[in-house]
Amino acid sequence: MAYDAIYPGRPWLDTNGRRIQAHGGSLFAAGDTVYWYGENKERSLPGSGIWHWGVRCYSSKDLYNWEDLGLIIPPLPDEPGSPLHPASFLDRPHIIYNEKTSKYVAWLKIMQPDGGQSETVLTADTFTGPYTIVKRDLKPLGMNAGDLDLVVDCATGKAYYYFEKVHTELICAELTDDYTDVSGVYSSHFPLGQPPFVREAPAHFTRGGKHYLFTSGTTGYHPNPTMVAMADDWHGPWVDLGDPHIDDPSRTSFNTQISSVFKVPWKKDLYITIGDRWIADLAERAGDAYGNGRQYELVAELFERMFKPGPNTAHGPADLSYEMKRAASTLENINTSIADYVWLPVEFEGDKPVLRWQDSWRLEDYE
Repeated sequence: MAYDAIYPGRPWLDTNGRRIQAHGGSLFAAGDTVYWYGENKERSLPGSGIWHWGVRCYSSKDLYNWEDLGLIIPPLPDEPGSPLHPASFLDRPHIIYNEKTSKYVAWLKIMQPDGGQSETVLTADTFTGPYTIVKRDLKPLGMNAGDLDLVVDCATGKAYYYFEKVHTELICAELTDDYTDVSGVYSSHFPLGQPPFVREAPAHFTRGGKHYLFTSGTTGYHPNPTMVAMADDWHGPWVDLGDPHIDDPSRTSFNTQISSVFKVPWKKDLYITIGDRWIADLAERAGDAYGNGRQYELVAELFERMFKPGPNTAHGPADLSYEMKRAASTLENINTSIADYVWLPVEFEGDKPVLRWQDSWRLEDYE
């Protein structure tokens, strides 16, 4: 089928009629072509032991219809110690172009079996690869590095790396000239200490001289309220503008986690949030607790208990109520192979970005 609109939250098929697999993804514009890339979850069934099957890429001229270009970073199933092994917890690929080196540079978040988190860095001569690992087990600034975003300042060529210092705070670090490491210059933001409060999934964009960051709280695959912050500089200071999702009583960002923001190059002022609906059937799983926000409150309390200092009481049967046990069950047996996407246009009320739910929308309706 051919699409002539975007349908947030519905299954999105490529031009071959198969589900698009580009999770935790981003868009990259090159001339009149846009590439959409992300985690390939087609084999990530509950109990499979497969977290990912590489990084998949699609191309489009209209942002509606996407041609599958295949795996631009394939898995390495025969190399158990590799960060690209399918059982490796590979998340949130980001690719930027370095004009000085004429290289495309990809950063991958890797969660390790011991609980640590690091980055794997790859380079390629073309956007679609092949990519070669140039660094692995990289702990930038000596920190456990979680969710990330990479941004290039078009005026200076300097690149910035926003990442979650795991379960602690958000970091903005400047990259080296070749974009394959951090330079040592950085700043710290949102020191909120532990899940569910600490901010993850940073998604940066600029508009009218202002810098913006969408971030989520930390509740695993379960969605939570987004925060949007604004600053005058890459390094802040950041002003919290609150939750941009207007009229969302579920407090789940319309059952979405934003992974990136894309400025449509042929439009005057159209920005799109690129998001994942990781638990596609969350509303059915949670029942009445979903729509009124109670489901999120219970999951947030569960994560607060889980990560607070002292004995872990998050799963103690004696102190969990029936409704909390039901809320906790939504975090089990999640089938990410059928996760959906939520793309929404960013509107602005003064300087504040806002997101309103739309069952469908068209780029043609925006300047």
